[in-house]
Amino acid sequence: MAGGTGFSPSCVIVEDGFNTNNNNNNVSSGVEERLKDSDQLGQLGDGKPPRHPSVVRHSVSTERLPLPVDSDFDLGIVGESEYMPMMIRSGSCAEKGSKEYMEDEHICIDNLLEHLDRVEGLPSLGAFYGVFDGHGGTDAASYVRKNILKFIIEDPQFPGCLKKAIRNAYLKADQAFVENSSVDISSGTTALTTLVFGRLMVVANAGDCRAVLGKRGKAIELSNDHKPNSIPERRRIEQLGGVIYDGYLNGQLSVSRALGDWHMKGSKGSACPLSAEPELQEILLMEDDEFLIMGCDGLWDVMSSQSAVTIARKELMIHNDPERCSRELVREALKRSTRDNLTVIVICFSPDPPPWIEIQSQMGHRRSISSEGLNYLKGILDGNS
Repeated sequence: MAGGTGFSPSCVIVEDGFNTNNNNNNVSSGVEERLKDSDQLGQLGDGKPPRHPSVVRHSVSTERLPLPVDSDFDLGIVGESEYMPMMIRSGSCAEKGSKEYMEDEHICIDNLLEHLDRVEGLPSLGAFYGVFDGHGGTDAASYVRKNILKFIIEDPQFPGCLKKAIRNAYLKADQAFVENSSVDISSGTTALTTLVFGRLMVVANAGDCRAVLGKRGKAIELSNDHKPNSIPERRRIEQLGGVIYDGYLNGQLSVSRALGDWHMKGSKGSACPLSAEPELQEILLMEDDEFLIMGCDGLWDVMSSQSAVTIARKELMIHNDPERCSRELVREALKRSTRDNLTVIVICFSPDPPPWIEIQSQMGHRRSISSEGLNYLKGILDGNS
């Protein structure tokens, strides 16, 4: 898998997993639990894992989630003169690829307000997306997909401090999973989620799925791949007594963060080399931020972040359809002989296709070059075409 390139300073970063600035208000309130699991798409691919016969590729819940009783808050994000995305739309595609079973799950909610009981005080634009790459069966991935948004909404920190609410929700989902007697607690899943609140976007990741922002043709990685051999993860693992054999955590798992996998974890609440705690990145969307790609490692094993952005932008310029765009990314990964399940979500922040990139020449003449061509040249120059 391609290594992370770090977080680009071209994004307006409000708060990320490595910084401590917090510009959000703290709002604490209780909410009642109510989330309906309504599956919109059928299964893709043949065959089911022996541990769990139910495989759901895509879910959009139609029941409303409760909002805190005191919803009079202000995120302090947008003003009349500041940029605000015109709309949020998405498309997704999932295929089991060459593997015998499909263990990925994902969720796409383009209009979050339709899932809340009350809408007073919330930004007019809200959305939620998730990719969950399961292993050892589908129990963990299915459980997290069905419950992660509910745990976020229920958290006392929501909506005043979104990062804390999301972090708490990941840890709560991990704990609640092991307490559920109807699931195989040895199954596990990575979890990548994106919550959009107005122009504020929060990306949370535990595992090796990846979120990449397309910024006028440039790829901006908004998550790190949690592999045992990465320097910060190796340091954390060894400090907690874990070992790495041939790139595998304790010789068993190729990721260093995941929910579930309780056969590899100690007692509840104890520190463990295999962590369910996500890294979070929080940014303010800008006018140049055109789309976000969320994908499991089946995509990134055979494609760089820049290649994915270049392909996606080219497709969107042709047909402006994020669903077709996600299918093209999956098709390209299959053509490149990926050996894993594939799940891709493409999220667009505008109703319009990406524009051509114009370059001002020294003579004052305007010349037009596509983002595809620009990044092709960049790939030649950096030896990574």
